[in-house]
Amino acid sequence: MVSAPELFSRRSKAGHRLDTAVRWCLAGSAVAAFGGASGFLLAWGRMVVPGWAVSAFFLAAALTLSVVRSSVRRRMDRAADEKLQRRRSIWWAMLAVVTVVVTGFLALPDLLFSASYQVLSPSGPGFCGAVARESSFLFSGGGELYKVGFGGLGHEVSSWEADDGYRPIRYGTYDFKWTAEGAILRVSGSGHDPVWPGLHGFDCR
Repeated sequence: MVSAPELFSRRSKAGHRLDTAVRWCLAGSAVAAFGGASGFLLAWGRMVVPGWAVSAFFLAAALTLSVVRSSVRRRMDRAADEKLQRRRSIWWAMLAVVTVVVTGFLALPDLLFSASYQVLSPSGPGFCGAVARESSFLFSGGGELYKVGFGGLGHEVSSWEADDGYRPIRYGTYDFKWTAEGAILRVSGSGHDPVWPGLHGFDCR
């Protein structure tokens, strides 16, 4: 039979480990959310993951671990026939609320305006690459060019607007290439739907 001190030690260790896991997930979510708010995203191969999606993943993991933590605590409390007193941190709760709000604000434009992300080919020298994001709503649209570096971390370097929600990347009215100076992207409209500005680029230094 497990003694009372040993049972108490097990309860404390299990609670501490789950608390740590939840907090690491919240911290990862906060970093991803504020990175997304600063114009960063992740690109691996042909897959592009915006900052809000990374943040939402960590938030879901934190929520799942919180449910597991509550279940484990209730089971261990019943086994010990007493409820262990626990301290709650207001700072972690505030971080969670702020992260949820920021993630929601970042996700809303992508979801409402049907944003699409595309890795541009060919890839650049070394770890350098490029990603284009396009979105549209009613009679307006636009896009952004992202420079992708080591580790797949990309940040916005240029943007354009399009009339009547036109998407030059989706419809293939663009030209992308690498030169000695870096990446060059030219986007154009359909003739009836202009896109401006048309020239964008960056270097890999």
